[in-house]
Amino acid sequence: MTKAVLFDWRGTLVVTPSEREWVDEALRALGRDPAPGTVDDVVSAIARANGASDRLDGPGVDSDAALHRATYLEVFADAGLDAELAECLYALESDPLRNPFALDVAETLRALRERGTKIAVVSDIHVDLRPAFDAAGMGGLVDVFTLSFEQGFQKPDPRMFRRTLEALDVEAREALMVGDRSRPDGPAVEEGITTLLLPPLRSTSQCRLHMVLALCDAG
Repeated sequence: MTKAVLFDWRGTLVVTPSEREWVDEALRALGRDPAPGTVDDVVSAIARANGASDRLDGPGVDSDAALHRATYLEVFADAGLDAELAECLYALESDPLRNPFALDVAETLRALRERGTKIAVVSDIHVDLRPAFDAAGMGGLVDVFTLSFEQGFQKPDPRMFRRTLEALDVEAREALMVGDRSRPDGPAVEEGITTLLLPPLRSTSQCRLHMVLALCDAG
């Protein structure tokens, strides 16, 4: 019997703006011309500075809010961005309200609650996600938030999953993990948690959480 469902956040419950959308929004917020060429230049500069090693998603970056900010601003500086644009980009990156929920999230969480199933959000993130759920009218639907910046470590560290199970007071065999990437979310399997990996969410209209309910019913 499935007693709890653990959800990843970005790419699973919410859509993350593309890099072009991110830069376009920052330029507009600053009253600058978001011409396609300008946007492309900024996106390319950040990609070059970030490098093949992906500094922005490096080890521990999401487990420490100060390190996250320092890493992003360092990459922006290496990309040659001015301080005003760098700060605006970082502010947008740090605003969870910019990540819209898929249309089926609220109904799925409510359906799980009606079944008596506990719900957790397990995310590698540097900011508090609770206000985003509150703003969407779903704050009371989540029992546990396991956020990397509060824990001091991040997925795939098994402690992210273990602490969530402990907080929910369920056994691994009684839980389902739902994520969108094998590297951070897949290791839940090694903790004995049945795991559903979905392709990263690309649109709010991309409804696929019925699969979660089906698995819970089957279990």
